[in-house]
Amino acid sequence: MQKIKLMLVDDQVIVREGLRALLENYEDIEIIDEAGNGLEAVTKAKTHIPDIILMDIRMPEVDGVEATRQIKAYNSDIRVIMLTTFDEDDYIIRAMTYGASGYLLKDIGREKLVQAIRDSLSGNIILPGAVAAKITNRLVEDSKNRHPDMSQRSQSLGISVEDFKPRELEIIKWMVQGKDNREIAEALYLSLGTVKNYVSQIYMKLEVANRANAIIALKKIGY
Repeated sequence: MQKIKLMLVDDQVIVREGLRALLENYEDIEIIDEAGNGLEAVTKAKTHIPDIILMDIRMPEVDGVEATRQIKAYNSDIRVIMLTTFDEDDYIIRAMTYGASGYLLKDIGREKLVQAIRDSLSGNIILPGAVAAKITNRLVEDSKNRHPDMSQRSQSLGISVEDFKPRELEIIKWMVQGKDNREIAEALYLSLGTVKNYVSQIYMKLEVANRANAIIALKKIGY
């Protein structure tokens, strides 16, 4: 079994120790290093090349968002999941803009954290419902402010609710609530692969490439 190489970044030693205690007993996870600030994280990431970094935000010298930017600029294959107590819109937007693969709050349960790590390695963007709602609402508002005429986009493309199949509409209902593919699969008693296929079809119909833009487009057509 090839293990997930994980690095922990937090300025509080007790937090890093707690995360290590939670995660080190999983057979598919190997904690290869730790860092106490963003500057140290950038240096160690270049040396050890982790698969995934759990990154705090507020840290001395270099914060987690800037560290993420530098790490992704050096090696875009390294996936960075923000793990923080702060859920302010600006932090979320900046982190995702700079290439973070997810944004989790520290009150997350152990099993959900482990699943998020595994899902991130598979290429998924990890955004819990509350965080997804914040980023979506912010993106919608920013889009309206920059492009007031974009409210007519759906009409110009001929997109409407009628263009979606009943099962796609069920999945859309959960998407706009901020649910990820796994949560949708569990809610609808479908396989994860089936949900991913439906989501891909929804993207194609909306002419978008990712979930955030899909939700923006769906809100524009009244969903």
